[in-house]
Amino acid sequence: MSYRLAVAGMFHETNTYAVQCTGPTTFEQFEVNIGQSILERHRGVRDQLGGVLDGADYYGFTVVPVYDALANPSGTIAADAYEKLKRELLAALAAELPVDAVALSVHGAGTVDGTDDLEADLARAVRELVGPEVRIVAVLDLHGNISDEMADLYDLMLGVHLYPHTDFYERGFELIGLLARLLNGEIEPVIHVEHIPMLLPTSTTDPGAPAAAMNDVCAAIAEMPGILDCTVFHGFPYTDVPGVGMTVVCTTDGNEAVARLSAQKVAAWIWQHREDFRPETHSPELALKLALQTEGGPVVINDTADNSGGGAPGDGTHVLRAFLEADLNHAVFGSIFDPSVANAAHRAGVGATIQVSLGGKHDALHGEPLEITVYVKCLTDGKIILTSPMGAGLKLDMGRCARLVVGGLDIVVASHSVQTIDPSIFLLHGIDVKTYRIVGLKSSQHFRAGFRDLAAAIVTADSPGLTSLRAELFEHTRLARPMWPLDQTAMYADG
Repeated sequence: MSYRLAVAGMFHETNTYAVQCTGPTTFEQFEVNIGQSILERHRGVRDQLGGVLDGADYYGFTVVPVYDALANPSGTIAADAYEKLKRELLAALAAELPVDAVALSVHGAGTVDGTDDLEADLARAVRELVGPEVRIVAVLDLHGNISDEMADLYDLMLGVHLYPHTDFYERGFELIGLLARLLNGEIEPVIHVEHIPMLLPTSTTDPGAPAAAMNDVCAAIAEMPGILDCTVFHGFPYTDVPGVGMTVVCTTDGNEAVARLSAQKVAAWIWQHREDFRPETHSPELALKLALQTEGGPVVINDTADNSGGGAPGDGTHVLRAFLEADLNHAVFGSIFDPSVANAAHRAGVGATIQVSLGGKHDALHGEPLEITVYVKCLTDGKIILTSPMGAGLKLDMGRCARLVVGGLDIVVASHSVQTIDPSIFLLHGIDVKTYRIVGLKSSQHFRAGFRDLAAAIVTADSPGLTSLRAELFEHTRLARPMWPLDQTAMYADG
C-alpha cells in the first residue's frame, strides 16, 4: 500500500531579544514554497526535508508537497504574519486531503507575539483539520524548546543529535522509516519529555566536547530494547518564554514508564555534569592574542556573539575592530552585513579606493561603525551552492558582495545577513582560506562543519551581542525559575 504523505511546515528559530534591534519578524521575511517548488528547493539537499523526501521515496510513500515557510532566525514573529502563514498552510493542506500522514518542517523554538509555542499551536491546528487518525510527525532542531503539549500532538518527533547539524538529512530519512512502521501497525510510539532546569550555551557536539559525551549517554539508552529514539534538545537560550530550557525526549514502543525512566537517566547525567558546560569566554582582543600564539595556520576566530544564525544582526564590529587595530597580515574576515557599503563598492568598481562607514548600523550593542579607507578587490553577486556537510546542495544568496582590502586584511561584505558556515563564501571572492594565517567569521558552532578540518586551531571570541555565550547576561522575565546558570539554587530531581 502506498501511503499519502503531506509535506508542510513553518520553520523559525526565534530570538525574542532581537526585536529591539531588528523589529518583529514579518510575513515578507519568510520564503514560502508551495507544491512542486518544495521539491525543487529540497531534493538533493542535506537538510531535514531532503531526508524526508528521500525517505519517502525509499519507503514507497506518495509525496504530497503542500506549503513550506522558512525565515532566518530573527525576532518574535508578528501575530498577523503567523496567522496569514497558518491560514495559507491549512488551506493548501485542506485542498490535498485525504492523506495518511503529515510531515511538518518545524524548528522547536518558534515564538509568535501572543503565542509562545508555535510548534504546538500549528500541530493543534493541523490536527483539527486532518482528524485523529492522520499521523503528524516532525524532525526538530537540536535547539528546540520542547513542550509536553508537543509530545501530545505529534505522533513522532525526532531531533538532530549533532551541532553543527550535519545529521538533519539522516534524521529526516529515519523519521520516515519509523512512520512506515507506525502506519503498518508495527509500533505505537509513546513520547516522554523530561525537563532540565538548564540554559545551555551553544555547545558543539564535536569529539571531546561535553555535549559529545552527553550524546554517548543518550545513544546507549537508544540501543535498549523497546526504545525507538532518545534525543537531547539543548534548548534555545535566546527565547524568553516560560518553556525555555533543556529537555530529553525519549520515545518507546508503547511503554510510557520506560520512556520516562530512560529520559530521567540521561537528564540526571546531564545535571551531574552541568559545570562541564559552563563556557570559557575570550574577548576579541584575547582571542586574537591566543590565535597569534598558535603555530601554523589558518587559525579560525569565530565571532559567536553576532551570529545571524541565532538572530543577531550580522553587522557587529567588535571582532573586526580588533583585527583592524592589530594591523594583521595574511588575515581575512567574512562576512559582515552592510548592503550600503556593498553597493558603494559596486558603484566604485574594482580597483577603486573608497572611504566607508562599515557595520554597526543596527545598534550600539554590537559595536560602532568602522570608519576606514578600503581598496575594492572583487565584486560578486553573492550566489553560491553550499558544499560543506552542513546543508550541502543548498543554494545561498548573500546579495551583492564585495571583497575589500585594508592593509593585510581582506573583508567580505554581504548585502544579506548570513552565517559563515562554508569556505565557498570566501572562494567566491578569490580567497583560499588555507593560505591565510587568521580567518575571522561570524558563527557560533555551525562553521565547524566547513572549517574544522582545515583549521590549525579554533578560538572563540565573545563580546556584547544577541548570541553571546553568556546567557546569564540576558534579561529573563518569563522563564521558569530557578534555572542554571542564572540561579545557583536550581535543582533537578527526577520523578
